[in-house]
Amino acid sequence: MKQDSDLRNNLKSIRTRLGMSQQDLANIANVTRQTISGVESGLYAPSVAITLRLAKALGCQVEDLFWLERDLPEIEAVLAKPVPNGQQLRVSMARVGGQWIAYPLIGKDAFRQDMIPADGESTSVAGTNKVRVRLLDDNLDTLHNTVVIAGCAPVISLWARATERWHPQLRVQYNFANSMAALHSLCRGEAHIAGMHLYDPESGEYNTPFVRDVLAGREAVLITLGVWEEGLLLKSGNPMGIRTVSDLVAGGATIVNREIGSGSRMLLEQTLQKEQIPFDAVQGFDNILKSHQDVAQAVGLGVADAAISTASIATAFGLGFIPLHQSRYDLVILKEYLEEAPVQQLLSTLGHRMVHSQFEILGGYDISKIGEVVATV
Repeated sequence: MKQDSDLRNNLKSIRTRLGMSQQDLANIANVTRQTISGVESGLYAPSVAITLRLAKALGCQVEDLFWLERDLPEIEAVLAKPVPNGQQLRVSMARVGGQWIAYPLIGKDAFRQDMIPADGESTSVAGTNKVRVRLLDDNLDTLHNTVVIAGCAPVISLWARATERWHPQLRVQYNFANSMAALHSLCRGEAHIAGMHLYDPESGEYNTPFVRDVLAGREAVLITLGVWEEGLLLKSGNPMGIRTVSDLVAGGATIVNREIGSGSRMLLEQTLQKEQIPFDAVQGFDNILKSHQDVAQAVGLGVADAAISTASIATAFGLGFIPLHQSRYDLVILKEYLEEAPVQQLLSTLGHRMVHSQFEILGGYDISKIGEVVATV
């Protein structure tokens, strides 16, 4: 039977992964090698009997081998960031505030350590911020049960993985963003939760003044994730004998900085202003990197002598650390999302021992008030 143009299969990939030749599979499934070749090339649509034999021979379900392309849904979504018109993209998907959001998997957004699997492929609609997304499978339940967090705390990924083990039907999507970028992403409807660690020296408050300003009247709650130590990352052994920010200038040290809107950059600027040191007196002040991991790597590889980050990052990378400040890391959640079941499931795990253990073994965090509502706006 000639192959249906909508019928797809991955017979070859499963066969080769198991180390089988076409003849090996043909012998086990009691068919001819030509049948295997015809199915793999798309020239032949197998009968129900042959389909069942192939699945049994390979130790998998029929649905793992064959699917109809037209069965996969196509939905309209809003892009979380601009991309060139007409460009085909790998995207990750989530339902936020009653609309579908497509997150382009481009550059560093496509990776953590391994490449992130896509939920679909999209083509942008000229003149709009919308895309048509062809999903790669039909599991819409997973997309509906996805909670999106924007933030920069590496422990968010630990929390997410622990939560997914506790609630296997829940998926947590962690989009890296500095504190202000995360807050704006929440405001634009691209995330359910924004993580931030910004200190306002005028009011002496953490995060709340910035939330109040950006959300401009929208109601939200702030739930603390923990208090972390921020300070200077240094080469192991501190060969330059740096103890303060002033020592950076006096010793001619080179730093790498973070982008505007990040808590680390704000801490550096506030410390320099307090000590009346001009920004341009610090070598490397305009050398910008965009994550805690990137600045730690720069110090570890000798690209820079110092950077601002957290005690937990210093420990993870085997670097020296001089504490400068304790900062409260809060989760900002719009009240309209607070009662959604996936969000509630995620927040409920803040009290679980499995989550606490991950934070405690990492070090550098005070989680004595984890899960407490610290402010409402």
